Amino acid sequence: MSSQIRKLFGLIVVLFALLVVFTTRWTVLDATALDNNPLNARSLIQSLQIQRGRILSDDGQVLARSVRLPGGFWGRSYPMGPLFAQAVGYDNLALGSAAGLERYRAPYLLGTVNGGLQSIFGPFTGAPQVGDDVQTTLDVHAQEVARAELAGRAGSVVALDPRTGAVLVMYSNPSYDDNDPRVTRACQAVACQLDRATQGQYPPGSTFKIVTTTAAINSGLYTPRSIINGNSPLLVSGVPLHNDGNQSWGNITLTTALTYSVNTVYAQVAERVGRPLLTAYMRRFGFYSKPPIDLPSGEVSVSRPFDPQGRPYPPASPNEDIGRIGIGEGGLEVTPLQMAMVAAAVANHGTLMVPHLTARIIGPDGQTVRTFPPTVYSHVMSPTTAAEITQMMRTVVDEGTGTPAALGSGIAFAGKTGTASIGPPGLNETQPWFIGFAPAQDPKVAVAVTVERTVGGFGGQVAGPIASAVVRALLAEGR
Repeated sequence: MSSQIRKLFGLIVVLFALLVVFTTRWTVLDATALDNNPLNARSLIQSLQIQRGRILSDDGQVLARSVRLPGGFWGRSYPMGPLFAQAVGYDNLALGSAAGLERYRAPYLLGTVNGGLQSIFGPFTGAPQVGDDVQTTLDVHAQEVARAELAGRAGSVVALDPRTGAVLVMYSNPSYDDNDPRVTRACQAVACQLDRATQGQYPPGSTFKIVTTTAAINSGLYTPRSIINGNSPLLVSGVPLHNDGNQSWGNITLTTALTYSVNTVYAQVAERVGRPLLTAYMRRFGFYSKPPIDLPSGEVSVSRPFDPQGRPYPPASPNEDIGRIGIGEGGLEVTPLQMAMVAAAVANHGTLMVPHLTARIIGPDGQTVRTFPPTVYSHVMSPTTAAEITQMMRTVVDEGTGTPAALGSGIAFAGKTGTASIGPPGLNETQPWFIGFAPAQDPKVAVAVTVERTVGGFGGQVAGPIASAVVRALLAEGR
């Protein structure tokens, strides 16, 4: 064989190998990406011929199901409509869009998780393709209680199982009907499709003092019995900071300062803890990152401080007013999910679990295809620190600003109130908050509640009773 023939033969072999490699990549390895390409009309038509799986509550009630459409296609129906709209989302042919769990868990719901050959050639058996069911961790009754307690007010309620990260309640008001998710002018005016639980960003007020307390005690700089002066006003970053009613407390313990939410004490604590250390603890709780919840990334916001122009501060920026950030002000913006995670970390002896909405995937034959075991997000603090903060938070509800949230029936509730001032000066607009967990001695539920733009409302009085009602509903079910 001449050298020219050998070279030609070698070139043919190389080209054939490249053809095999790229064909394999396109038809198998990249099949999912090609199928999901919005320009792929064949993929859209194919998905409409699949009977998508159901989305279920934790006890098996149907939150989403497939319904027959003309022409042999399938659409979606949502029996509970606005109650679960933000979390469940929608998959809507007319709009050509999807949201929430419908979008995030679409590969399971369509039965295409394993992709590959079936996505190219269709089901080999010729039988109609049926997707998997997605069973969530969501509790229908407690979700109904959250809606009833908000009573039409804009706001959000999030409840987690601190031991596992399971999302038990995720309600946001105003809501929308995911059976018809078109954004009307009225809906747009109140941002009804905004999931306030994961996208709404609000100043957390004094609920953030739990983060400051964690950094202060776990670092060894303070104990619950440390004495700090609580007189008012106090210059913080050159600007006077006042306690509620401009009350001066004199020398008090850190526990008393948390119980009665003394701003001037906590500003001093935050300044002594310092930007780098407080920022490090914020990261442990999940600030500065999107919570890794099973929702589309665009539906989850990052909790962090912002400058007066609305730009995020770099972590530990020297331009931050760390004293005011330490009391939940200073441009700090958070989601209710993030603050539920703060409460859950303390409740779970200092270990924060990854929040999740999906409990398991169930195949068309009724067999469990996949489960989602609890996963550790971070070890925020020592169990000793968590126990000390738990006791401090119990005092808040037993005798401090959180007494309206008391559960009664001998159930101890550990909590923290927050009342952030918002809007132009003189209007007395506030953003009330409550976070907490119960039973305090053996936590099974962690909760965060906020209500948008009240006039003169305080966290304990406005948000506290909502949190209490939701926690009672969950505990009554034997959680």
